[in-house]
Amino acid sequence: MIPQSILPIVLLAMSNIFMTFAWYGHLKFTDKPLWLVILASWGIAFFEYCLAVPANRFGHAVYSAAELKTMQEVITLIVFAIFSIAYLNEPITINHGVGFALIALGAFFVFKGPL
Repeated sequence: MIPQSILPIVLLAMSNIFMTFAWYGHLKFTDKPLWLVILASWGIAFFEYCLAVPANRFGHAVYSAAELKTMQEVITLIVFAIFSIAYLNEPITINHGVGFALIALGAFFVFKGPL
């Protein structure tokens, strides 16, 4: 069994994989009609919601809403960086890395106890 503190992280990671494909996967299919990729993206996003909603429901028993949102954003950046390199063949530049690191620094302060 997955510990209650880890389950939302796993579910959020899985949901972000689906959402990243829903939002950006169509970029490799620019020859397809826009209405078709919108429908395909909605279909993929359905599975994202099937994971994200339980992640937040279960996660809220352990984490605050702000902590869950922060986790989701950091996970999104990690998933997107991997997706960008592996699927879109687009590199992550130093500027991207610095920007992502600053967001991660913000996440640190969300989880850090009161200052």
